[in-house]
Amino acid sequence: MSRMGSVTTVLLNALAIKRYTLGIQVKELMRTRVTVFLFLLCRATASAHAQGTEWEALNAEVMSLYQKGQYDRALVLAKKSLDVAAKAVGPNHPSVATSLNNLALLHKAQGRYAQAERLYKRSLAIRENALGAEHPAVATSLNNLAELYRSQAKYAQAEPLYKRSLAIREKALGPTHPAVAMSLNNLALLYKTQGQYAEAEPLYKRSLAIREKALGPEHHYVATSLNNLAELYRSQAKYAEAEPLYKRSLAIREKALGPAHPDLATSLNNLAELYRSQAKYAQAEPLYRRSLAISETAFGPEHPAVAISLNNLALLYDTQGQYSQAEPLYKRSLKIREKAFGPEHPSVATSLHNLASLYESQTQYAQAEPLFKRSLEIREKAFGSEHPSVATSLHHLA
Repeated sequence: MSRMGSVTTVLLNALAIKRYTLGIQVKELMRTRVTVFLFLLCRATASAHAQGTEWEALNAEVMSLYQKGQYDRALVLAKKSLDVAAKAVGPNHPSVATSLNNLALLHKAQGRYAQAERLYKRSLAIRENALGAEHPAVATSLNNLAELYRSQAKYAQAEPLYKRSLAIREKALGPTHPAVAMSLNNLALLYKTQGQYAEAEPLYKRSLAIREKALGPEHHYVATSLNNLAELYRSQAKYAEAEPLYKRSLAIREKALGPAHPDLATSLNNLAELYRSQAKYAQAEPLYRRSLAISETAFGPEHPAVAISLNNLALLYDTQGQYSQAEPLYKRSLKIREKAFGPEHPSVATSLHNLASLYESQTQYAQAEPLFKRSLEIREKAFGSEHPSVATSLHHLA
């Protein structure tokens, strides 16, 4: 009989969060939030040991490729990992649930939400049956399925999953465990995304307090909480409250992770966004540029994170009417996304929308219209007709 071994690797990723507002240009922010990419390492019996070793090696390579943005290659290995796990320990083992979870995350990263949903649900069912409904691994599956729904603006479906995940973690791990802070952060993000700022703020603050006490005030997870609370204040135009939090987050990351870490690029980008929001363009530009340089060095020039930095720097120039400087950056961002994600990913739709808005601002309507239309088609296919981004696209085509 095989045994479940040790748990887990949790990645805190700087991911793109899209903010769609009717009637104004779409912009993208790099924000640190919690998405669990879980590796549940399995130690099998002697007869399956070789397969177990292969499975662990495959998972490690999948994680590496995911971090590099090489999703197609990662997907091939994730499927192989699933096959190896199923053959070694059977189709209903928690290790199979882990492989399903990782495969789902890769589909989600590429905008294939229906495939991701099926895999997340299957992973959740296996864990509930094998481990019981109150196991922390079940909380992870609930969190990840909730994240999928949140990314599609299916907020009513996401909320009860986040809350159940939080309740399981509080019961199993105690109210001051870092995993509880993670759940609080994600539930807060759900509320913030819907403009429910009063509900989000105490959750972000509790998450921050847990991390400071459990990990110390200089830990990079504390920097994540500071960043997210700052984002909440920036969204409400509480700039004076946001700025010191962004700066403290930046200082912690630079000290803890070094001056070339991708999380530092996130902090630089978000502080730049704060200054751009206040029309402090001279202060914003060097921060955007440093963020871009770090991302290019860390990931290479074709990584999706680079596309985010290019988009945001382009938006800075666009906002100032410097269209000739913005256009090549938008185009390069679009090219990277099409190559990394394929032509029908929601991030591609965002790049198309931003480039179309640039042309619209210059009354180049013949160039703008086909881009708006293609963006709309992608969004309707990915999200359905009720998503806020679809309303944004329709507004520009009205």
